[in-house]
Amino acid sequence: MYTPPAARAARAYQRVAVESSIEGGASPHRLVEMLYEGLGQSLLAAQGALARGDIAAKGEQIGRAVRLLEEGLKAGLDLSRGGELAGRLRALFDYCIGRLTLANVRNEPALLAEVAGIISPLAQAWSEIGQTRAVATYSA
Repeated sequence: MYTPPAARAARAYQRVAVESSIEGGASPHRLVEMLYEGLGQSLLAAQGALARGDIAAKGEQIGRAVRLLEEGLKAGLDLSRGGELAGRLRALFDYCIGRLTLANVRNEPALLAEVAGIISPLAQAWSEIGQTRAVATYSA
């Protein structure tokens, strides 16, 4: 399968940026934000691959999205300290994983869009929490 040079360069740039952020001591909040960003990128890439009929790339991107949900966002939940909210997020992430699995099997773009619609407000809220915290720290 041919990958355009611009796409290869963009992926390499993203890898270097992510590795630099992690090695540079990104805060735990920023690391979660990066998980949400990666998840959003994977969902968009899966939608694009599906639209092009590139089933291999679709499967790869959905697999990446599932790993980000399962091994990143869900694994990072602290159910003992997070209480009901952490439990609800866990159930929501499980639901999204199920929908992505179904989207992969059925080649169903609507299921990818559904998960993107669920994750997007969470990612936005998480980003806003970071901005609020930064302003509060700066103002103090």
